[in-house]
Amino acid sequence: MHGLFISFEGGEGVGKSTQIARLADRLRGHGHEVIVTLEPGGTPLGTELRRLVLNPDGHVTPRAEALLYAADRAHHVDTVIEPALAAGKVVITDRYADSSLAYQGVGRALDPQQMRELCEFAVGGRWPEVTILLDVDPIVGLRRARGDGAGDRIEAEGLEFHKAVRAAFLDLAGQDPDRFVVVDASGSLDEVAQRVRVAVDRHLESLPGATR
Repeated sequence: MHGLFISFEGGEGVGKSTQIARLADRLRGHGHEVIVTLEPGGTPLGTELRRLVLNPDGHVTPRAEALLYAADRAHHVDTVIEPALAAGKVVITDRYADSSLAYQGVGRALDPQQMRELCEFAVGGRWPEVTILLDVDPIVGLRRARGDGAGDRIEAEGLEFHKAVRAAFLDLAGQDPDRFVVVDASGSLDEVAQRVRVAVDRHLESLPGATR
């Protein structure tokens, strides 16, 4: 048996956690075993790394940041994602390697080829079958994410940084249209959930057992 691997990507405040929860509930209601996880933070090691890289009072250089994310991802793949997929489960992750390509490769202006090689090494060949890219204007997303505060270390970056990240995500989607589905996240929760459902359902037909 082999499960289905779904990643959700996008800038700050696009609503990933909300849409992931809704999708997971629906899939469980149709009989699928679903594992919901996130990067960084999907393992005890990841929780520690998340504290380091997102601490608004901390300082992490761009290359060190990229390596910390890669370390988290490699451990995440080996200890959470691969075992779940081998057991025939649906794995939904809030962020994966595309976030590193967008945030560190473009937002931090690191070498794109080196970032691609680092990501390939970290994932060990495991890429999602489908990646849902929730897209919204960074001005709107940052307003949602920050609320009344400055947000975490990434959210606190300037608008130009977040515009570059959004453009990078859209570029990645254009390069791999068979894997990516770009979903306009500016609509209502129900509208966005329906778009996500359509994107995911066609991939569920290959799974044994449960219906969509």
